[in-house]
Amino acid sequence: MITLHHLQFSRSFRILWALEELGLDYQIKYYKRTSNYAAPDELKKIHPLGKAPILTDGDLTIAESALILDYLQEKYDVNRQFKPQNFEHLIQYNYWMHYAEGSLMPLLVMKLVLSQASGKFPPVIQPVANEVVNGVKSGYIAPRVSDHIEFLESHLSDRDFFAGDFSFADIQMSFPIIALQERVQEQYLKIKVYSDKIQQRPAFIRAKEKSASL
Repeated sequence: MITLHHLQFSRSFRILWALEELGLDYQIKYYKRTSNYAAPDELKKIHPLGKAPILTDGDLTIAESALILDYLQEKYDVNRQFKPQNFEHLIQYNYWMHYAEGSLMPLLVMKLVLSQASGKFPPVIQPVANEVVNGVKSGYIAPRVSDHIEFLESHLSDRDFFAGDFSFADIQMSFPIIALQERVQEQYLKIKVYSDKIQQRPAFIRAKEKSASL
């Protein structure tokens, strides 16, 4: 039996969505975040790092979103719907599978961590610390995030999906894209259209409903 170890408010939703796209039988083990928003130690019983998503399938335990998606596609996508066969599209597929967590998410996570750090410094160093944090956000993170947004908007300007037809690359990219869309609102039309489109997929809606009911 496939089991998704699904952490509250996490990227493991991508795997839930993929399982719904594949129409597989699976079970969900749900974990709530702790008061400081960390994953519970219970996840370390499944994988030593205690991070989500984690998928178990029989005796096999798999971590990391891209690897889990690749595993599900290779083993269960019998009709080869979710990975392009065209060589050029396959190159794009592999690129976006790596880009999501390798290039874009580190910036978004850094921005989130710094935002949460503001206001938590000892009063004596608060003004200086906030100045440093704001300087890093405005001088380093913001320009790079802006470059990525323009890059994504350009890529989506003449295509419906990231790598040919809808694929697991779109599921991998969904987490940062939806997060960005919530920030930029109507400013980037192609990102908005794409974000709205993937969230209208029946499997996405089913996954959302299942996640909300946990």
